[in-house]
Amino acid sequence: MARNDRLDNDAPAARRYLEELLACRGVEEEVLLRSRFGFMAFHGGSLEQHTDTIASAAAEAAQASLYVVRQPPNLRWHIPSTLFRPEESPKLHAFLNGVDVVLTIHGFRRKAFPQHVLLGGRNRRLARHVAATLQPMLPNYVIEHELERIPEPIRGLRADNPVNLPRFGGVQVELPPAIRGGHSFLRGEQATLVGHASDPERLVAGLAEVARTFRP
Repeated sequence: MARNDRLDNDAPAARRYLEELLACRGVEEEVLLRSRFGFMAFHGGSLEQHTDTIASAAAEAAQASLYVVRQPPNLRWHIPSTLFRPEESPKLHAFLNGVDVVLTIHGFRRKAFPQHVLLGGRNRRLARHVAATLQPMLPNYVIEHELERIPEPIRGLRADNPVNLPRFGGVQVELPPAIRGGHSFLRGEQATLVGHASDPERLVAGLAEVARTFRP
């Protein structure tokens, strides 16, 4: 049965939303512990499409740690980030204990930001590093790390947001549909020829480079 619920950040604290989501048929939760740098995409699958693919590919390229939640095609349940609580998932708990810093990959859709990659979260030094790495690789996009230029609801600054829970916090990477669309790379098909990489491929390469080069 399809579901398209949307909750606000003031949802009742007593309800265990992550546990409910993980109990839904077809929902997949994956954790891979590698380095102390982590990638997350907990709105993956049918919800914020291809965010889990991008996070997984970047983590693989950098041999970084990974946590993803994928929803099946018949489920689109948007649970706010702040309700992804580690006490409700042993895998999320293990991931957050296993990394020092994290990039969370999200999707957003706003007419005013069609070609913008928005960098929220509390680790602003990492946000500047992400912007400096991605901007030369994605010249057709605006890589925005100035918080005052990011819509307040997607700045990712609350202390209970998983992006801010590791030792050194992290950056919330909000991606527009243009860079998450139906590209062959994101469908798992043969990669583009070297020298003619697609924007998603450049994005993944840039995120992996961030994971390899950032020092908390």
